[in-house]
Amino acid sequence: MIYNNLIFFLVAIFLFTMTSGTGIPLLPFPGALLVGIILLFLFDTIARRTYAGVTRNGSGAYFDAEKRLTIIALLFYAVSLFLCDIHYYLTPLSLNGRFPSFTNIGGLFFFFLFLLLMWRRSKPAYEVLFERSYTAPAFLIFNLKSNLPIIFPWLVLSLVNDFLVLLPFPALKSFLHSELGEYASFILLLLLIMIFFPPLVRRLWGCTPFPKGELLDHLHAFFKKQKFSAGIYIWPLFEGRVITAAVMGIIPGMRYVMITPALLQHLSRQELDAVMAHEIGHIKRKHMLLYLFIISGFSIMTGFVLEPFTLFLLSRSSFYVLLGFTGLTAENLLTIFIATAILLSMVLYFRFLFGYFIRNFERQADLHVFEAIGSSFSLVSAFEKIAVLSGNIRDLPSWHHFGIGQRVDYLEKCEADRSWISRHNRKVWLSLLAYTVFIIGGAFGHNLLPTDSWKQVYEEKYTEYVLEQKILREPDKALWLGIAGDLMQNKRMEKKAIAAYEEALLLEPSNPKLLNNLAWLLLTSHDLSLRDPEKALDLARLAAVQAPAGHVLDTLATAYWANGYREKAIEVENQALFADPEQGRYYRAQIHKFASEEYFVQKTE
Repeated sequence: MIYNNLIFFLVAIFLFTMTSGTGIPLLPFPGALLVGIILLFLFDTIARRTYAGVTRNGSGAYFDAEKRLTIIALLFYAVSLFLCDIHYYLTPLSLNGRFPSFTNIGGLFFFFLFLLLMWRRSKPAYEVLFERSYTAPAFLIFNLKSNLPIIFPWLVLSLVNDFLVLLPFPALKSFLHSELGEYASFILLLLLIMIFFPPLVRRLWGCTPFPKGELLDHLHAFFKKQKFSAGIYIWPLFEGRVITAAVMGIIPGMRYVMITPALLQHLSRQELDAVMAHEIGHIKRKHMLLYLFIISGFSIMTGFVLEPFTLFLLSRSSFYVLLGFTGLTAENLLTIFIATAILLSMVLYFRFLFGYFIRNFERQADLHVFEAIGSSFSLVSAFEKIAVLSGNIRDLPSWHHFGIGQRVDYLEKCEADRSWISRHNRKVWLSLLAYTVFIIGGAFGHNLLPTDSWKQVYEEKYTEYVLEQKILREPDKALWLGIAGDLMQNKRMEKKAIAAYEEALLLEPSNPKLLNNLAWLLLTSHDLSLRDPEKALDLARLAAVQAPAGHVLDTLATAYWANGYREKAIEVENQALFADPEQGRYYRAQIHKFASEEYFVQKTE
C-alpha cells in the first residue's frame, strides 16, 4: 500500500512540476474554475459508485477500489492541469519567483482535493470493514496523516532548496547551481531526512509505546542478543487489523520497530521472534541506506540523460513534422515529449528496478532468521498464519514483495541446503554492483553521445522551422524569405535557396543584400547547372550601386571574371580591397585567381 502510494505521489508531483506556467491561459479564471468544479464533481460521482458495493467483498476489495480510484484521480488531475492552467493561476504563490516550492505545494493540494473526495466516499465502507467510527473531518485528517510522510521528504527538499538559494553567499549559490552541488545537496538532504524522518512518522501514524510487561522484556532481551537496539511501538495500521511489522531509522536512538496489534494477537512468541529477526535483517544488511542509493539513482540518471535526450528530439525531422501537424509551439511539444518519457521512466524504474531490489532485500531479510535463530520454521509458520488470516493471500503476487508462497518455498529450500542463503546474498550484491556500474557508466558515458552534432542539427532545423512559420504568418515580408535563402544556402540546398531569394526580390526588388546573395549563389553554386553568370552580373551591378561595400564589390568582381572581363574584375577587386582593407589577404588572393585561372576550371567555395 505504502509503496503504491509512493509511486502515485511521485507521478502527481512530476505532472505539476513539468507543466510550466503559460503566458496566456487556455481559459479565463471563471472558465478554469468551472471546469475544475465539473472534474471534481465527476470524480466524486465515480468514487461514490465505486465504494457502493465494496463491503460485500471484504477489505481486499476496499484496497483495490482505493488503488483504482487513485489512478483515476491522477488522470483527472492531469486533465485539470492542462485545461485549467493550475500552474499559471498559482504562480503568484512563489512571491515573484523567490519560493517556487510554494507554487508546487499549492499544485499538489489540487491532487489532494481528488483524494479528499475519495476518502470522503470511502468512509462508510471503512467503518463497516474495520469496525471503527469517525467523524468526517477526523477521517479525512486520519488519511492525510497516513499519506503525509510519503510527500514529506519532497516538501523538505523543496523548501530547503528555496531558502539556500536566497542566502547571501555567492560561492554557496554557485556550488548549489552546479551539477555536483545539486547531487551533493540532494543526497545530503535525503540522509538528514532519513535520520529525522522516523520520529515524525511515528507520531503521524499514531504509534504508541509498547506496553510494559513480560513480552516487552522478552523483545528487548532478543534485541540485545542480536546486538540490535530500537524503540518498540504499537502500530495501529488500519485500526491495528493488518498483520504486519516494520522497522525504520538508521541511527539507534531514532530507530523504531513498529508492530500491529493483529500481529501480536495471532503469532506465538517464537513466530514473533522470527518476524523481529526479519526486521533486524533489514538493518544488518543496510537496506535503508541502499534504498536511499537506489532512489537517488533515478534523479542522477535523469540529470545525465535529460539534455542529450532533449537535443536528440530537437534534431529529428519528425519532431518538426509533428509540430506542423499538431499546431503546438515547439516548447509545448518538447515538454509533452520529455514529460511523457520521464513519467514512463519513473514508473518503470520504481515498478521494476526498484521493485526488484525491494523484493530481494525482503528475501535477504527473511534469510537473516537463519543467523538470528538458526532455522526458518517459526518464520514459515508465521507466514502461513498471515496468509490465511489476511484472506488466503498465499499465492497473491506483489511487485514489491515476493508472494508469501514464494517466500516460504525459498526458506524451505534454504532449510534443506544452506548454500542457497549465500547464493541469494551473492545475487543481491552482484545486482548492486551491476547497478553501480550502470550509474557510473551513465555518469561518464553520456559524454560519448554525439550531442554537439545533435545541437548543430537542432539549431539548423529549429531555425528553419521558425522561418517557415514566419513566412506563413507574414508572407509579404522579404526579410524571412531572405533569411530562409541564407539558411538553405548554408545547407547546400541551393535550388531552394535561389527560389527563396527570387521570391524575396519580388517583394523588394532593390534590396542590395538580396541582390548580392543571389548573385553570389548564381556564381558559386556547387551544382554547376544552377550557375548563371550573366544574370549574376546584372544583380551584382544593382547591388554595388546601392551598397558599394567590400563584400558586394567582391561579388561584382567575381561576376565580371565569370563573364570573361578579367581586367574589369581585377579593377573592381582592388576597389573592394580599398573599401575593406581588413580583408586584404582574401581580396589579394581573389585578384591572383582572376589573373591566373578560368572561371569553370575550379569550383569556388
